[in-house]
Amino acid sequence: MQRADVRNAVILAAGVGERAVPLTYDTPKGLLNVFGVPMIERQIEQLLEKGVTEIIVVVGYLKEKFDYLIDKYGVELVYNPEYFKKNNLASLWIVKERLGNTYVCVSDNYMTENIFSENETVSWFSCPFYDGKTVEWIVSSKTPDGAILDIQIGGENAFAIQGPAFFTAEFSEKFKYYLDVYYHSPASENYYFEHILKDEIGNLPPMHIRDTTDILYEFENFEELRKFDPSYNEASNNKIMGMIAGIFDVSPEKIHNIYSIKDGLTNKSFHFAIENERYVFRVPGTGTDKLINRKNEKMVYDAIGKLGISDEVVSFDAETGIKISRFIEDARVADPFDDAELEICMKQVRKIHECGVFTPNSYNITKMIDYYVSLAEELNAINFSDIAETKEKVLRLFDIRREFAVPDVLCHGDYAHVNVLMLPDGSSRLIDWEFSGMSDPIMDIAMYCIFAEFDKERIDKSIRMYFGREPDKSEWIRLYLYVALGGYLWCMWSQYKQALGQEFGEYPLKMYRYMKNYYRLTVEIINQHD
Repeated sequence: MQRADVRNAVILAAGVGERAVPLTYDTPKGLLNVFGVPMIERQIEQLLEKGVTEIIVVVGYLKEKFDYLIDKYGVELVYNPEYFKKNNLASLWIVKERLGNTYVCVSDNYMTENIFSENETVSWFSCPFYDGKTVEWIVSSKTPDGAILDIQIGGENAFAIQGPAFFTAEFSEKFKYYLDVYYHSPASENYYFEHILKDEIGNLPPMHIRDTTDILYEFENFEELRKFDPSYNEASNNKIMGMIAGIFDVSPEKIHNIYSIKDGLTNKSFHFAIENERYVFRVPGTGTDKLINRKNEKMVYDAIGKLGISDEVVSFDAETGIKISRFIEDARVADPFDDAELEICMKQVRKIHECGVFTPNSYNITKMIDYYVSLAEELNAINFSDIAETKEKVLRLFDIRREFAVPDVLCHGDYAHVNVLMLPDGSSRLIDWEFSGMSDPIMDIAMYCIFAEFDKERIDKSIRMYFGREPDKSEWIRLYLYVALGGYLWCMWSQYKQALGQEFGEYPLKMYRYMKNYYRLTVEIINQHD
């Protein structure tokens, strides 16, 4: 076979790597050290050793962390703006015109040997052998040269595609056609580039098995990484692990069963265990130090701790907002579109409103809106063309709100179905009280409806379930008023967060629409004759 010179290498490094928490909260997975060297650097050095100098790194999550690679190795960085909503097919698509005689690599692989070469004869995919059952994408081949005939998800005692691949120019040309087709398909956000191989293997030039058993390692999570590199059992390798070790007075290797359980709009959380006790570690998101008063949140947790309505806090740092609570066994998030569970949620929040707990802090939606708007305006982040007109409507809603002399009660403030955990015995627990304070109880109902993105019919059903009766005119006005103000509040919040680099897709548009639609409904009800 004729040998072809390798043209270049593409390293895919855009992903969040959430399964490797807590390490990836501040470091992209490919930049994690294995035996003292970042995994991506080891691959770059292996490529350079074989004369492959044109190296393109596709970045996304924490993209700035990769900049030093340009100076150190002369690589080229290409940003994938869709990293947060699409899988790696989008990363390869964005550099599709660079594919030729190309190595396609993943940044978070570790290879004990250099499997690259200055030239290649056939297209191949790295395939370690799996003894026993596996959920990896296994391959079958009955040809002497190891050409891949079929790819299936899961199997046993088989080779599986994992790690780097080499595309010949002939393979790349055909692959680019399918890459474009899959990228523009309705389901593109769910695709890995390997889906093309799986679905179209018979329509592509031959792809061969490259046996990398005991050479290639892929670390799915923190547990696998520290099993391979024992230095991760030292607290010094990660600030969060060191913090947990200090709080519980254990050595880091005693902390196990670590996995991500929530990557929300405001916080990130992961599960961990020490011996047989299970916990949740909450990490505040970027910019939340300006949005949330953590001292107030701790004050509320202290006040409601004995009521049995919330998660059990083990440790709370009021300066950083880092919270450790006990993991609630066999719990699941409430389904807002199940009528029975919606009714449970409405009755639960009413009990909270009637619990008689008083805290000195308030949930003042007027001040919160003003504050969020100021933060967004500082960064020139408000992109709606009719924002001046909308601000006038908001001011009118502020005036309407002041007309209602409603006694404030303890409100959750962030009352969303994702914060309601349903237990097997039919009871529930309400977590994440970071926005809590004294306020109008109907505000909590409105927030629940907004977070679930309810339509008007379901919003109306929610307040009827809350009261157990038909609301009066003033209650309808307050409900629609808070839906409108809540929509505006979270729209401004997301505009600010987007300016910090976090993407929200259609979320700001949906929240802005709540403001407009429910402002109109509020005014219509006010103008109705009794």
